[in-house]
Amino acid sequence: MKELPNVIPIFPLNGVIYFPKTNLPLNIFEKRYLDLVNDTYNKDKLMGMVQSQKSGNEVYKVGCLGKISDLQKSKDGRILINLTGISRFQILQEIENKKLYREFKVDYKNFEQDLEISSDDQNTEKLMSKAKTFFKRNGLLLNWREFEKLDKIQRVNTLSMIAPVTNEEKQKLLEALTVQDKIETLENIISFYLHDTNFTNQTIQ
Repeated sequence: MKELPNVIPIFPLNGVIYFPKTNLPLNIFEKRYLDLVNDTYNKDKLMGMVQSQKSGNEVYKVGCLGKISDLQKSKDGRILINLTGISRFQILQEIENKKLYREFKVDYKNFEQDLEISSDDQNTEKLMSKAKTFFKRNGLLLNWREFEKLDKIQRVNTLSMIAPVTNEEKQKLLEALTVQDKIETLENIISFYLHDTNFTNQTIQ
């Protein structure tokens, strides 16, 4: 993974979990992140997204590297970008700098699978069936016909990103090492919610 930078600018954002092979639109308006995006775009277009923790200035140790695939500047000073996910990373340490935004030394070795060509050998039928029920019960609309045109890894990553589950559960999905681990973890999470809903809706005789 020598082609990926080992020191990257990081955009910490609570509640946003970002996965490889997915797209994330962002509306940038804070000065420090406007600086980050401008510096990144003029350099290599590569920046990291990581979820901030609830307390203090801490961030989770696993995030996702993305490439700015589209950038538009608005008249009111905001920048609208689209990030395309490349690979997850493990944070090693924060780098001292004099910039408004934070930079971290990172390592990609645990997530080499993210850069491999997508393989369709995973069985996702049970997961997709449960996901459709789960989304419907939560009143969430998804164009499943278009969604199923994605390859299996993109489908699993997209579901992990948009599913109505907790931030901690999404972080657990992000940290799953293999695609199969992620499929099993997501299926277990959805099954828990479906079971809980079924139990809640039961009438005691």
